[in-house]
Amino acid sequence: MQDILLLMQDPTAWIALITLIVMEVVLGIDNLIFISILTNKLPPEHREKARRIGIGLALVMRLALLGTIAWIVQLTTPVFEAFGHGFSWKDMILIAGGLFLVWKATKEIHHSVDPADHEEDFIASSVTTGFGAAIGQILLLDLVFSVDSIITAVGMTPHLPIMVIAVVFAVTVMLVASGPLARFIEKNPTIVMLALGFLLMIGTTLIAEGMGIHVPKGYVYAAMAFSALVEVLNMLSRRKRQKEKAEKH
Repeated sequence: MQDILLLMQDPTAWIALITLIVMEVVLGIDNLIFISILTNKLPPEHREKARRIGIGLALVMRLALLGTIAWIVQLTTPVFEAFGHGFSWKDMILIAGGLFLVWKATKEIHHSVDPADHEEDFIASSVTTGFGAAIGQILLLDLVFSVDSIITAVGMTPHLPIMVIAVVFAVTVMLVASGPLARFIEKNPTIVMLALGFLLMIGTTLIAEGMGIHVPKGYVYAAMAFSALVEVLNMLSRRKRQKEKAEKH
């Protein structure tokens, strides 16, 4: 308790907390896009429940990993070397998660382009199987994003209370934003393709990071923001044309 009070009186601790909260929220965007796209494929009555379970699992995963910081830090230690690069457990987790994201996004894009090909849809049509499959996929990506998130937190501050507060705040933001984001994606079909493109880029970035190729996150998010801005302008243009067409009739 005394350590926490001392931290509250330290201006650098507050700066670290604010910075880490921003970082955790930004890192959570990737996870949130995936959860929103995946849960929108479920029947309407199951979507909110799946989102809450998925984000709740993300919080549990992050807090559990925070409780094993010493082990988490060891994940960055190389366990074998190939192609002149030492691969750690973190690298292998990022590569596996990146490959899954690329595969999943590619499957979803294929299904969007050829909706008649339902047999190749990753999520089964049955409500029970679909719900279980969705939670399983969310859990897998939660693990990947949680490891990345916690290692980022460990690298930014040595204080566990700051990490816990930042993680809880970021996941709370995800919980609040998940519903509106999912509904927005559902109402705007073109956004789905854009979001799947984001997942492809994020997956490729994770693979590159796992292979030892550092990709500055600023470039990735700047590209995402620019693409989103272009899509917003397209949406406004479409709505204007639809309004003018309706007025003529």
